[in-house]
Amino acid sequence: MAEDRGALRGIFGNTLRLLSGKAGAGVISLVYIALAAHALGPRDYGILVLVHTYVLAVGGIIEFPGWHAVVRYGAQALLAGDEQRLARLLKCAAALELACGVIAVVVAALLAPWIGAKLGWSPRAIELSLPYSLAVLATVRATAAGYLQVTGRFGLLGAHSLVPPVVRLVGAFVAWAGGWGLVGFLWAWLAAAVLEWAVMWIMAFATMPPSLRKLTVRADLRGVRAENPGIVRFMLGANADVTFAELAARVTPLAIGWLGGPTAAGLFAIAQRATTVIAQPAQSLGQAAYAELAKLAAKGETALVISTIAKASGVTMAVAIPVCILFGLFGDTFARLMGGDGFAAAGGLMLWLAIARTLLLCAPPLSAALTALGRPSLSASMNLAGSLGLIALLSFALPLWGQGAIGPCIVAQAVLTMALLAAALATQARSTASTPQTA
Repeated sequence: MAEDRGALRGIFGNTLRLLSGKAGAGVISLVYIALAAHALGPRDYGILVLVHTYVLAVGGIIEFPGWHAVVRYGAQALLAGDEQRLARLLKCAAALELACGVIAVVVAALLAPWIGAKLGWSPRAIELSLPYSLAVLATVRATAAGYLQVTGRFGLLGAHSLVPPVVRLVGAFVAWAGGWGLVGFLWAWLAAAVLEWAVMWIMAFATMPPSLRKLTVRADLRGVRAENPGIVRFMLGANADVTFAELAARVTPLAIGWLGGPTAAGLFAIAQRATTVIAQPAQSLGQAAYAELAKLAAKGETALVISTIAKASGVTMAVAIPVCILFGLFGDTFARLMGGDGFAAAGGLMLWLAIARTLLLCAPPLSAALTALGRPSLSASMNLAGSLGLIALLSFALPLWGQGAIGPCIVAQAVLTMALLAAALATQARSTASTPQTA
């Protein structure tokens, strides 16, 4: 019980450190989004959202984030005091992630003109989507984040959360004051994405001990597989899990834009951003929990992994329900404050999204628990099923019932995803009850 309480304290302590930055980032994001929405209106704001979402979706599908492997196997290396093993692990994960990032930038640039035409972008937006493909870099920072997690630098991760919103806020103010329209906002969002990538890597490199920094640069990668048993299978499974877990959030705005046009995408984006206040604690909990759960898994404490994540998830759900109620009472007011009268229709959608996000609060920590137990492929399968279910629902419902179908489809996807993840963890708990897994 004492170790259980210690793990919970570590998880919530790390979560609070992450949220210290994310809370400020959330407030700032409301300001720059309000500037963009008021300046651009539903259609151009929808185009801004679609360009950005498209690039991040391509990056999310092609990228190969290494943070799960860095935390899982890095925890083992740190426990053994093996700095050379950690250096080889970091170099391998970073090289793989950066290489996939370059491929993603190229693919995003090549497909942008065709995708843009299908999504109703203006000719100028299609032209700017080519350099905007560099925004993929915002997703190519997982290895650096993993190193900061495994070394307990959650304060820095929280501070990093402020980088993109602060840059967007400054850029949005300049674009609004100068009357630069959609073009100005696209350049501001691109600057934020590039700095989000660069600052994370600088933080990780700067906090490394000089000895580890030198070892990482000079490391020979040939011993990585031998000293980290199962790392290839684990990284493939963890990468698939990250991709599928985020697929619905990235593809849904594109599907809405494809089927309903930029204005529908703009209304959805306002509702989605407003309800992010519910999702952020869960995302931070999943990120913070994984580092603690990986340490427990490294010691073979499978039962503690499951019981700890169940308690942490319950607390998060209890905190979020009052916030969900607020969106039900004041959704229309929030929508008008954020975007003006042109976005009033987003108010009703906010309640549906708030319900879905509340239901999904346990998803990140459940995925973290499955991954820490060495079953990222199981989590990936459940998240993929939920994402594909949402895409299928939207494809069927939007042409028949229009924008009013968006909210119910997203709630249905949330119920499906939570049920699948909970069933997967319950199955894993039964299978390891008699024979605890070792990391």
